[in-house]
Amino acid sequence: MTTFNPLRLDGRHILVTGASSGIGRRTAVMLHALGARLSVVDRDEAGLVSLGAELSAGEAVAQHVADLSDIAGIEALVGRCVDAGGRLHGVVHCAGIQAIVPVRTLQIDGWRRIFAVNTEAALMLGKCLSSRKVYAGQHGAIVFISSVMGTVGSVGAVAYSMSKAALDGMARSLSLELASRGIRVNCIAPGFVRTPLFEQTERLWDEETKRAVEDLHPLGFGEAEDVAHAVAFLVADTGRWITGSTLVVDGGYLAR
Repeated sequence: MTTFNPLRLDGRHILVTGASSGIGRRTAVMLHALGARLSVVDRDEAGLVSLGAELSAGEAVAQHVADLSDIAGIEALVGRCVDAGGRLHGVVHCAGIQAIVPVRTLQIDGWRRIFAVNTEAALMLGKCLSSRKVYAGQHGAIVFISSVMGTVGSVGAVAYSMSKAALDGMARSLSLELASRGIRVNCIAPGFVRTPLFEQTERLWDEETKRAVEDLHPLGFGEAEDVAHAVAFLVADTGRWITGSTLVVDGGYLAR
């Protein structure tokens, strides 16, 4: 007798952006292990090839190299994903730019690129999934990776915080618009998670600063798998009655 598992994603086609490393890569690995067919997107071709080798996936994973700051090109990208793997059941937008830039040195082109990848690309992906040509018609789920910085402030994170706060608000409205189509829309707001992006920031800290930041997380720094687990919960039937929410996965950071 087969035991029902609401986390299983067998037969579902999920698009994952930012899949070459960090949270995106762990998310792709997790969803693949749960049975999903994947279209993985990143601008790092070598990283995608490495991911495919890790999964030993064959036809279960289709790789697409793209720079998501090209908003106008996303519709064609999604079309290629559908052509290669069939219509989509869900989208997980993990791609993002995290930059520590003091406002006095922040340049227009810089903050617009952050906003384009973190927020505008998410909106375009949601718009694409709303199309009958793209959406498989059932089990619809969109998950955007936001940040605790969308709720609280941090020195040097003006553009990043702006992009994530806007992402949270956009997702709430999008969830209402797509509910009639059976597509759920949620965000996940991680705290500080050990990823290659975080390691770049961590190198700028001395030991005292590192301890101070880690102490802000009662459970310590997170791992990419911690966020991937939350993504799986929201994408699968375990999250079927959750929409318009931001799930905080931060080791207690916002509890202080």
